[in-house]
Amino acid sequence: MNKPTVAIVGRPNVGKSTIFNRIVGERISIVEDVAGVTRDRIYSSADWLAHEFNLIDTGGIDIGDEPFLEQIRLQAEIAIDEADVIIFLVNGREGVTDADEQVAKILYKTKKPVVLAVNKVDNPDMRDMIYDFYSLGFGEPYPISGAHGLGLGDLLDAVANDFPEPGDEEIEEDVIRFSLIGRPNVGKSSLVNAFLGEERVIVSDIPGTTIDAIDTAYEYDGQKYKIIDTAGMRKKGKVYENVEKYAVLRALKAIDRSDVVLIVINGEEGIREMDKRIAGYAEDAGKGVMFVVNKWDAVEKDDKTMNKFIADIRDNFQFLDYAPISFVSAKTKQRVNTLFEKVKIVNDNHALRIQSSVLNEVIEDAVARNPAPNNKGRRLRIYYATQVAVKPPTFVVFVNDVEIMHFSYERFLQNRLRESFGFEGTPIRIITRARS
Repeated sequence: MNKPTVAIVGRPNVGKSTIFNRIVGERISIVEDVAGVTRDRIYSSADWLAHEFNLIDTGGIDIGDEPFLEQIRLQAEIAIDEADVIIFLVNGREGVTDADEQVAKILYKTKKPVVLAVNKVDNPDMRDMIYDFYSLGFGEPYPISGAHGLGLGDLLDAVANDFPEPGDEEIEEDVIRFSLIGRPNVGKSSLVNAFLGEERVIVSDIPGTTIDAIDTAYEYDGQKYKIIDTAGMRKKGKVYENVEKYAVLRALKAIDRSDVVLIVINGEEGIREMDKRIAGYAEDAGKGVMFVVNKWDAVEKDDKTMNKFIADIRDNFQFLDYAPISFVSAKTKQRVNTLFEKVKIVNDNHALRIQSSVLNEVIEDAVARNPAPNNKGRRLRIYYATQVAVKPPTFVVFVNDVEIMHFSYERFLQNRLRESFGFEGTPIRIITRARS
């Protein structure tokens, strides 16, 4: 099932980004530690109690040189299109402004639930500031303080109450679900048509001609697949044609529903910053990942071209050094069918479970060959390890003190696991715990 999406909407300087960072907590700082990827803090996963959801900070959507009120309108329209629930944020210290009323008029047109939050109510004595905001017509205003983190629990309770009911979608265990993600006009829809051998998806040179995400069932060599094509721009307009960040919003929904994600890169254009952002979200989600360099037929090549492109990918996507790379042409169908076999390999690795006795032999051998260095005057001792999950493979390592497990040694253990078991195309997670 898709995770619900929540958008924070409001005029500038009401604290949208502050509230966004408060809700996502430490997730932002964690993902920024990943080498080779730049984050723009526009979109992140978050959770509240038993609910997981995606969060959009519309304040991070750059509309360029549009006039002030036009920027607000365009940002709000993106939120209306993408969100299941909208947080309408206002500044309690400034009261209701003309710009707030402009945002309210836009939100009246949507059938999506809107929860009104009054920011900068920093102590209980300031609660009287919220009453003027009833005039906006969205029911009870929720007083919050982004600076101090006050009131967010009540706000998120109200947001979660408006989440859509879980659907009845059945997950077929024998079906591999994979999506194609990437910047507009890298050839995602053309690749889907090349897979299927027919024109099932509209193809155009104009970025953003895919209307909605399309799930297509397909069987290849006895294996059932479901192909999820990333939705493009839902309607025409300057914001949808010029704001590349919008592609990320659509890609996340496809990633959520996938076992394996194919990151499609335009071989003619090379790697762009947006490719790295989109790939980073696939890694964050813990999905199986592979690179597909499309339009390879149109690239002028010599005997070094492919190796140079591979080196560029490895340099720009250091956080996905485990992902296989394929060079294809949707136009000529060159090597397109080889992708199904690679998707299956990545999916199998994503679901691979290692027997505990074999796992611990590998860990013991790794420690014997390269003992953990002293950290804070103490030496790390690893007692045993166990696998606790798949998709992605996740291992708990029990140690004498979690504080002295350095990230570099954790990385060493990950590399030893990859050397021993492959894990091509899948992230692996290591969780360190103290032995009780």
